[in-house]
Amino acid sequence: MSEQGKGSASTSTAAPAPGSDTYKGWLFKWTNYLKGYQRRWFVLSNGLLSYYRTQAEMAHTCRGTINLATAHIDTEDACNIVLSSGGRTYHLKASTEVERQRWVTALELAKAKAIRMMNDQSDDSGDEEPTTQSDRSEIQGTLKILVSKLDDLSTCNDLIAKHGAALQRSLSELEGLKVPLEGGEKIKAVNERATLFRITSNAMINACRDFLDLAETHSRRLQRALQYEREQRTHLEETIEQLAKQHNSLERAWREAPTHASSTPSAPTTSQRSERVSKEDASDEDEDSEYFDAMDDSTEFITVTASENTQHKRSQSNLSGASGGQTSDWNQEDHMSPICNDVSAKGLMRRRQHRTHIPDKPNYSLNLWSIMKNCIGKELSKIPMPVNFNEPLSMLQRLTEDLEYHELLDKAARCESSLEQMCLVAAFSVSSYSTTIHRTAKPFNPLLGETFELDRLEEFGYRSLCEQVSHHPPAAAHHVISQRGWTLRQEITIASKFRGKYLSVMPLGAIHLHFHSSGNHYVWRKVTSTVHNIIVGRLWIDQSGDIEIINNTTKETCQLKFTPYSYFSRDVPRKVTGVVADGEGQAHYILSGTWDEKMESAKIIQSSEGSGSEGKQKTVYQTLPPKLLWKKYLLPENAENMYYFSSLALVLNEPEDGVALTDSRLRPDQRLMEEGEWDEANSEKQRLEEKQRAVRRRREAEATDALDDGREYESYQPLWFHQRRDSITGEMNFVYKGGYWESKEREDWSMCPEIF
Repeated sequence: MSEQGKGSASTSTAAPAPGSDTYKGWLFKWTNYLKGYQRRWFVLSNGLLSYYRTQAEMAHTCRGTINLATAHIDTEDACNIVLSSGGRTYHLKASTEVERQRWVTALELAKAKAIRMMNDQSDDSGDEEPTTQSDRSEIQGTLKILVSKLDDLSTCNDLIAKHGAALQRSLSELEGLKVPLEGGEKIKAVNERATLFRITSNAMINACRDFLDLAETHSRRLQRALQYEREQRTHLEETIEQLAKQHNSLERAWREAPTHASSTPSAPTTSQRSERVSKEDASDEDEDSEYFDAMDDSTEFITVTASENTQHKRSQSNLSGASGGQTSDWNQEDHMSPICNDVSAKGLMRRRQHRTHIPDKPNYSLNLWSIMKNCIGKELSKIPMPVNFNEPLSMLQRLTEDLEYHELLDKAARCESSLEQMCLVAAFSVSSYSTTIHRTAKPFNPLLGETFELDRLEEFGYRSLCEQVSHHPPAAAHHVISQRGWTLRQEITIASKFRGKYLSVMPLGAIHLHFHSSGNHYVWRKVTSTVHNIIVGRLWIDQSGDIEIINNTTKETCQLKFTPYSYFSRDVPRKVTGVVADGEGQAHYILSGTWDEKMESAKIIQSSEGSGSEGKQKTVYQTLPPKLLWKKYLLPENAENMYYFSSLALVLNEPEDGVALTDSRLRPDQRLMEEGEWDEANSEKQRLEEKQRAVRRRREAEATDALDDGREYESYQPLWFHQRRDSITGEMNFVYKGGYWESKEREDWSMCPEIF
């Protein structure tokens, strides 16, 4: 750990001696590996250790507090102190060894006092608010009786042990006797000791019975209080669930109201705007305020929105991207559904209706013991995982869900400005995560050679094709071509790491997007997805990391930051921020929003260097009011019972005529799961996996025979993709080689293997 930042700070001369109620002084606190130790003002009072940046902050801002009653105090070396409580740890350093010892003494005394206070409070607390003196006296009397009974039990236990040992010795002596006279005396002694043992045992049994009766009598009140709390919790959960359903219904009704499109103003009124600004002013905090030093680098810039009355309002980059300014649309129709946005598409959709619901998810309980029984004596690769962990879609279909908001690319293809085009591409890259917020189930692992097509040429002008090109490691290739001026391709390999409480899923591989008219070629990679509470608790998903989008034609870049969720952070959950810069590195747009709701952009009109926390230089951007780039569609009705599928996800497994024999729609185990027949789906899943293993063993045997015979063996080759070296990234990627859509037009799938 770094020693930088160490100075000559010492405890304030006004600090009382250790042992008094309050102890204050300067200490160095470890923040992070960039800043090392930083000087902080610490205050020890009432069993709580709090710290501030300066003494003046004691009046208004506390940076952190740790409760010494549950804290562990450790000393690493001559000047270091380590405090840990729960998941929080403070690494502190005093300026001298003497100063360190003063603080350790004060902390130990404060901890002992805090523990005594906590015990006193627990002794005085009751389940029915014993606030009166008579209630406290009753509890104190009960505790004294319980203590006395415990003492009786302890005494009886000692006597039993003593008399039992004496009885054992007598019995041992009895066994070694030879003279009958001595035998009679010893037998008499044994009888006396046995009588004492029986009397003592009876006394202990009676004491135990008294203790049990007393404990049962006084536990009834606790049981009633516990039952009451459980009922209140259940009632509260039901109320929250009803409110959530009502909120979803109201949003849907508001969105489908016939007068919504005509009556909704394009911008807030002056009174609404002033009311919103006043609310923000009331809740806004100084941009330098923060609670944890380790989060200093979470915000790298400050935005200032230019307003008509030139009253600039400073704020941290937040959900709106530029606080204090009204949010207008990039295009008044940009955030609307393509069904509502495109008249021609509306007419086409009437000719080709897609399903809007699937069978409800069965409420099957997961028997972990049945899974463990199947694991006994089997290889790890042969353990069948039940479909209870899955959703009725394959990984190829989940990959196709990236096209949920394909209209963003259609608009980007029409942009004359490459910087505005970059903003829409960035919004598209974020939108692909919007469907994952409630989707904790895993998709089916595709079989080798499995494909999935999504032909929306008539409705939306694009065709999409995915193929599982490798099984070990699992890799899928994806190719999309649109008549509206763009082509997208990607090859994704999933790497995962199980870290005890959570599972990290890291997609490997680059995404390429090419616009036909301008020739702009964009490349970016996905961030890490983390599934929390794998062992215990409710599963939830978070996205974290950085995305760098590069326009290889103009060298323009976009840096996106997905902020990981933190319970102690003041930021909006699932926050995403970004900066769009030209080839020279000059910033032109600020992006902000959340990956599960919306993204906005604000054009920068001026930038300057400003002072941040602790003198750190932060760039201050003055921007125009933000514009909406993308907004998430509402989930279909009853989505909570349909695996939280979006409108696109609902139709991905819809049966279609003319698809390849290897298409995911034809996979039997997945189809059975969607129809609610999970037992049959488990059987089919096990059959398909064993069939795939048999094919792999046959290929391995053929490769071995060819090697023995000196012949060259051709390994498995995908049907619709071939491997080529990418000229931009230099990596070997699977790219579409053509032929699929031509085979579909000819209705000739004779080249497809039989994998199902």
